[in-house]
This record gives sequence, C-alpha cells and structure tokens, in this order.
Amino acid sequence: MYIFHFLRSFLPLRNPLGFGASDFIELALAILLLGLLFAWAWSSGFFEKLANRTGWSMLLIGLLPVALRLLLLPHCPIPVPAGADDFSYILLGDTLAHFHLANPPHPLSQFFESIFVLQQPTYSSIYPLGQGLFLALGRLLFGSFWAGVLISTGLFCATCYWMLRGWITPGWALMGGAVAVMTFGPLCQWTNSYWGGAVSATAGCLVFGALPRLKTGERAPIILGAGLALELLARPFEFILLCVSVAAFFIWTRLAGLRRLVIPICFVAGALALTGLQDKAVTGSWTTLPYMLSRYEYGVPTTFTFQPNPVPHRALTPEQELDYRAQAAVHGEGTDTIGAFFQRLGFRIRYYRFFLFAPLYIAVAIFLLNARSRYDWWIVATIVLFALGTNFYPYFYPHYIAAEACLFILIAMRGLERLSRSKPQFSRLILLMCGAQFLFWYGLHAFAGENLWDMFRYEAWDFINYGDPEGRIAVNERLNAAPGQHLVFVRYWPGHGFHEWLHNSAGIDSSRIVWALDLGPDENEKLLRYFPHRDPWLLQPDAQPPKLAPYKK
Repeated sequence: MYIFHFLRSFLPLRNPLGFGASDFIELALAILLLGLLFAWAWSSGFFEKLANRTGWSMLLIGLLPVALRLLLLPHCPIPVPAGADDFSYILLGDTLAHFHLANPPHPLSQFFESIFVLQQPTYSSIYPLGQGLFLALGRLLFGSFWAGVLISTGLFCATCYWMLRGWITPGWALMGGAVAVMTFGPLCQWTNSYWGGAVSATAGCLVFGALPRLKTGERAPIILGAGLALELLARPFEFILLCVSVAAFFIWTRLAGLRRLVIPICFVAGALALTGLQDKAVTGSWTTLPYMLSRYEYGVPTTFTFQPNPVPHRALTPEQELDYRAQAAVHGEGTDTIGAFFQRLGFRIRYYRFFLFAPLYIAVAIFLLNARSRYDWWIVATIVLFALGTNFYPYFYPHYIAAEACLFILIAMRGLERLSRSKPQFSRLILLMCGAQFLFWYGLHAFAGENLWDMFRYEAWDFINYGDPEGRIAVNERLNAAPGQHLVFVRYWPGHGFHEWLHNSAGIDSSRIVWALDLGPDENEKLLRYFPHRDPWLLQPDAQPPKLAPYKK
C-alpha cells in the first residue's frame, strides 16, 4: 500500500506530513481510542446479552484469536521453526502423528546429534507429551503442526473465559476473555512458535475454573481431573506446584469432602500411566523422563556456557539479545546461593509483563489494595508459589508458569470490577487503552509488512515474524525447489551459538531432506555411502547470509 511506503521514514523532514514517529503513534492511538469509544457505545447491549450465554461466548472467544492470526498470513506467514526447542517439539509431534512414542535409533546416529533430541537408546524428543499431542492433532487434521498450535491457542482463550465465569460476573468474564485474546492471541509468542504455552495455560484454566465450582457443579471434579492430567502431560514439574495450589485451596477455603478428589486422582493416574509408557518407550525405564536422560547424557542445559554474542560478526535479533542477557543474569557460575536465588527472582520480574498489558497494572494494584477474602489471598499465594518454585531452575521462560496465566487475567478483571463500582469511566478507559495498544500493533503487522520491521523492535512482548534474521527461508526454498532427495551436511563455525540447524523428521531415511553434522571428509564418506542416491550439500549457517552449496568430496 502506498501510504506505508511514504510513512516508511519517521524523520519529520523526510515525509510529506512532517510527522515524526511519536506523531504517528499518538495520532493512531487517538483514532483507535475514539473508534473504540463509539464501538463500545454501539455494541455494549449485544455483549451484555452474549456474556450470559456461556457456550456462544466460548465459541466466539475461541475462534477469534485463530481468525485474527490467519488474517495476518499475507504479511506474517506460518512461523518457520527456528530453534532447538521448536525442532524437538516438532519431532515429538511427528512421532506421535505416526502413532509411535519413540523412534528406533539410526545406525549412523553420530551424524544427527542435535540439542534436545536423544539418539540413544531411541531417536526421540526429550519433551513430555502435552504439546506434542496438539502438534500431532494439527498434522493429522490439517496437515500442519502449526494448526495444532492454533487449536491450543483458541482452546486456551475459550477456557480462560469459562474459568473467569466461576469467579466474576459474566460481563467482566467476557471482558477478561477479550483481554486473553489480545494478550495471548495472534501476536503472542505461544501462537507464533512451536514451544507451547497455551496447552499448559489451558490446563490451568480447567483447574482454576473447576475449584470454585466444586460445591455446586457435578462436572467440576471431572474438569479438575482433566486439567491436572493435562498439566502433568505438558509441564511435569509445574504440575507439582499446581497440586500444591489445589491442596491449599481445599485447606484455605475449608472445602470439605475428600470424595471430590476421587475422580481427579483417577485422571492423574491415567496421565501418570501415559507418561510411564512414554518413559519406557523412549528411555527404557518406566521412571526416567526423556528430559532427565538428556541431562544425564549431555548435561544440557546445565553445561551451557554464556557468550554475550556467540557469532560476533553477526547482529542479534532483539529476542536473541534478550535471551543471551537473560542467561547471563540467571546463571550463578555453577553455584546456587541464596543471593543468586534472589538475583534470579528479581531479574524475572520483567517476564511477568508478558501476561498483562501495562494499563492493567493499575487494576492489579487495586485488587491487592482491596484483597480481603481468603480466595483473594489464595490467588496471590498461588502466583508467589509458582514464582518461587520455578526460581530453583536456572532458566526461565513465560511458558514455564503458563498454568497461572488465567490468574493474572482474573486479578486484573477483579481489580477493574471493583474500580467500576465507584469510577466506571476509569475502568472503561483502562480497557480501551489495552484495546488501542493491541489494534495499533495488529494493524501494523496486518498492513505494513516489511516496510516497518524496524518499528517492531519497540513492541512490548509481542512475538511474530520479524523477517528472516537467520536466513532459513532462503535455504529451505532452495532445497525444496531442487528435484530429488538431498543430504545436507551442516558445518558450524567456531563459537556457534545456541541456535540449531540440524533437524530431521521421525523417519530420517524416508525424508526428502536429511540434515547431518559435518564430521569431516573421512567420516562423511560413511553417510554418503549410506545415502548413495541423495544429492549432497554443504550448509554453513554461521555465514552471513547462510551459505548453501553442493558438497564437494
């Protein structure tokens, strides 16, 4: 569009209007706020009726983030897997889509060693089943692993609204569902990567939504059990923290009747059995998690050495720079003193911005200032429990505590609900500001495309396609365009960073493209003899751009 070409420059003397970046942002936000005010007045009656129809509201809230993300595909296509976690989860989804829990080891497994993937005793991902089940579902139903990610995102947003209905009035629950769509929908990292987050968040919604319904809802124990089982399959360690929170709810709120726990215990037992089956298939032991076997064999991630920029000649993306700085801050050089513990805890406060728009911090403050009931303090205690519990692990990403994502929305909505009793116009303004922020960035992604990529580094915690900083798309397109089957030797340069290029499907030998480590001419000859009919290539991913050329023997 022409308008975005002439708005490409934000220097006042270099565009026809004389506007600078702040002028454009202020004008856009003013227009959005005005539009939202008119939309609020026009649609308030309709949404009041919709809020009381739980099924229709869940359907709308569940479909909205999926539809909004699909509308961005012209400028922000399906995310390209770009890291070790992405590839490991895709391997897990591919394995499950073939109705296997593990794959047999390859006879030349030394060529396929990659981060977060086991080669012995089986060729398997190190991750638990939860996220992989959704990726496999997307592959089986729609032919795309990313479709499974979208399904989990829609399910999370829908169950977040359902969860809120158990705690607050229908109108505010619907508002909370809308906030969940804006926060965790089309622009969220969970939606635009294959790591997951929404699966564990859905589990948290089921658990925290079932608890207040236990006294009156006959299906509440079933939903509670389903939520606990899903969390066990998605995040086994955080499952323990979730169980502690549930136990605290029973004690703190004086909820009697242990018979209510019979059905949840049965669900958890089933999830434990399924986890044991995966453990046995992958590691050969019913009680050894694939992740723990990876730690025993490789030491990853405990042996990861921090390097401020592992490829000095190459610029880091904002996400990579943040990631490297984060690893430096949370690592205690092999020690874990009390000081290091609280240093990590203090550093991780910034990650909580991931869960809420900045204006909602006002609502959180109002909630805390007016917290009176034991239910309020139980919510706060659960958030503190997850913060302290996950702080023992030296790494941290927001999806580690995804199970409590709905609690952040709940706190914000309860704060706004209390504010609206005395100052309804203020609570409305806070929501409108959140809506304006979301629409501003969504609009840029929807219409600007690559013309305004430099602007996107100033987004808060949104994460969507920022071009192709690692040059993966060009490499993939060249290989896909070349006829026949291919064998790609990956040659890393000294100082190669924590980003992975070696990735293969569950069936390595049957894949059209096989990626292998470059182990030197003599060793490579073994793999060339094993794949005599494949065209060999040499990829040097640390070159700028990555260099792909025919392999010369």
